[in-house]
Amino acid sequence: MIKNSVDIITLGCSKNLVDSERLMHRFAEAGYKVRHDPEKVSSEYVVVNTCGFIGDAKEESIEMILQMVEAKKARKIRHLYVMGCLSQRYREELETEIPEVDKFYGKFDWTNLITDLGTRDNDDAKDFGRILTTPPHYAYVKIAEGCNRFCSYCAIPLITGRFVSYPMEELLDEVRSLVARGVKEFQIIAQDLSSYGLDLYGELKLPELIDRMAQIPGVKWIRLHYAYPSQFPYDILPVMRRHANVCNYLDIALQHISDHILKDMRRHVTKQETYDLLKRIRAEVPGIHIRTTLMVGYPGETDEDFEELKQFVRDARFERMGAFAYSEEEGTYAANHFPDSVPEEVKQARLDELMALQEEIALENNRSKVGQEFDVMVDREEEDYYVGRTEYDSPEVDPEVLIAKSRTLPIGEFCRVKIVEAMPFELMAEPVTSDR
Repeated sequence: MIKNSVDIITLGCSKNLVDSERLMHRFAEAGYKVRHDPEKVSSEYVVVNTCGFIGDAKEESIEMILQMVEAKKARKIRHLYVMGCLSQRYREELETEIPEVDKFYGKFDWTNLITDLGTRDNDDAKDFGRILTTPPHYAYVKIAEGCNRFCSYCAIPLITGRFVSYPMEELLDEVRSLVARGVKEFQIIAQDLSSYGLDLYGELKLPELIDRMAQIPGVKWIRLHYAYPSQFPYDILPVMRRHANVCNYLDIALQHISDHILKDMRRHVTKQETYDLLKRIRAEVPGIHIRTTLMVGYPGETDEDFEELKQFVRDARFERMGAFAYSEEEGTYAANHFPDSVPEEVKQARLDELMALQEEIALENNRSKVGQEFDVMVDREEEDYYVGRTEYDSPEVDPEVLIAKSRTLPIGEFCRVKIVEAMPFELMAEPVTSDR
């Protein structure tokens, strides 16, 4: 066990990851040795940053906490702390059930951890200092916290509270500081990108933020994650067209298409409005790749609703699509008003069928790229090939490009490639020119 050392374990989404990176920076500034997601914990302190979004994520977080409790009992670690979404929502229950944890922090008060250890925290509350856990050429930038949408199935507003935008100038300063450290690619994240600026400026400011961010020297790619269909900021579309470094990519969770399901979900959007939204996005940004998430098995979803959802997937031909089965979350509107009426085996069968349909569409979309050339960011080197991504591929969640080793390619740089083979979730390519 190394004295004054910290292992930080992050579970859940990229928004949690940003919090961990900021905490790591604070620990390092205070003189601690810091590691992230170690294969084997061996530090004096362990911090588990938890997820509390859905049942599987909560179970994973609990299992990790208990695993660290056992490590503490075995004296492999000395102190155990828990932070994040799960402890934000269930702190009292966790304190009672798992007293071996030295202290629980929530989604926002984790900044007290350093001072609670008796060490002076050198960070100003507005400082965006981070130790990046991603490869050095890309980073996540969280532009807001919280959500005001209150969709019926979602516990996020219960965990994170009301929507709060980070000031634009601070975000632009953060991007400039990351560029100075060698970051080229920026994944812009929030629970709800569409609402950015409403609370601070009284109007939708995502287009202005991205327009200004795209003009910062050294910013090569900007990619947008987690927009909301209602009150969509349409002015972001000309920003995408105007700036080559704003990727033709949009992550927008749509969840369903049946009008009565959308109403019960409290999505504040209709089937026709959804179709119109997608049509306008594709018309204004030709070639855009849309990523979405859909839900099956919501209470009251009939066979007819599911057939309507399948037809929507056929019509929309999403370049990127994920899906999940409804999971009842206590305290949500759906849990309080709608019985979980769709049997689990039906949910799973619908999920499998929907993803099989999407796999066919993904393969057709990828096959259309064979013979074309793309700029690819080279992420890493494997034994038989380099692994990269096009502007249409976000790290961790989207397809990758496997590049033949015909010559040496620098990691974290761009390479021009030609697509030679397509699979549903991977592309095979060969380098064709020198790096740009």
